[in-house]
Amino acid sequence: MINPPPLNDEEKQIIEDKGTENPFSGEYDDHWNTGKYICRKCGNPLYKSDDKFDSQCGWPSFDDEIPEAVKRTVDADGRRTEITCNKCNGHLGHVFEGEEKTPKNTRHCVNSLSLIFVPTKNESAIFASGCFWGTEYYFQKAEGVLSTSVGYIGGDSEDPSYEEVCTGKTGHREAIKLSYDPSKTNYEEMTKLFFETHDPEQTNGQGPDIGFQYTSAIYYKNEEQKEIAEKLKKVLEEQGLKVATEILEATTFYPAEGYHQKYYEKNGKTPYCHKYTKRF
Repeated sequence: MINPPPLNDEEKQIIEDKGTENPFSGEYDDHWNTGKYICRKCGNPLYKSDDKFDSQCGWPSFDDEIPEAVKRTVDADGRRTEITCNKCNGHLGHVFEGEEKTPKNTRHCVNSLSLIFVPTKNESAIFASGCFWGTEYYFQKAEGVLSTSVGYIGGDSEDPSYEEVCTGKTGHREAIKLSYDPSKTNYEEMTKLFFETHDPEQTNGQGPDIGFQYTSAIYYKNEEQKEIAEKLKKVLEEQGLKVATEILEATTFYPAEGYHQKYYEKNGKTPYCHKYTKRF
């Protein structure tokens, strides 16, 4: 757990003296990154970004809290319900119900100065499954994928061009590097999608694209990724598939030229050499 630094005078006025910051002035009012919001005073986790919504009230709004993280106390005048950190009793704001702004019908109206945002540490993966346009097409649509980049990996020369890789002589494969949110998906789900969106049995390329640069491979970044890749490959082999996919330690990934990035999104087309086949 993060141990926050001492409060400054402005934060003390909000957290300890139960003040309220001006609407639309807080750092986290219009803030939509993935992660958790913790107590500025003690570091106690309070809210998940998945529960944050745009209430247009001028303060960060959440329709749920992390279990047992927030304490509710009815104000002395009985008109509002204060919310405080259940660990240090630091003032957060107020909670309102019955507004019908979300299905949970609850709005935690919180001061930005009462919070610290801790971003989710994103994970990454590298896959090669033929023409990288088609590989990227499917991963762009996958739940939890944050970004994708197509490029080249596995050869000996540095920063190869598309024309050089197309000769099939550089030792590079066309590949995709993706970043994903581990709170929404995981490496195993990414690897399953890899195996289900190309023909892992083809040895000389992928579909009509022939050449080493189009062959199937998983480039693992650590032992956990390697074990997951090997496990799923074995599952397919037990189904009777002759899996040609290589499982290799990741080397330098070189991003491809700009016109290759998000190719099908730019051109409004669909892959000619990839299709989805349920395998797991």
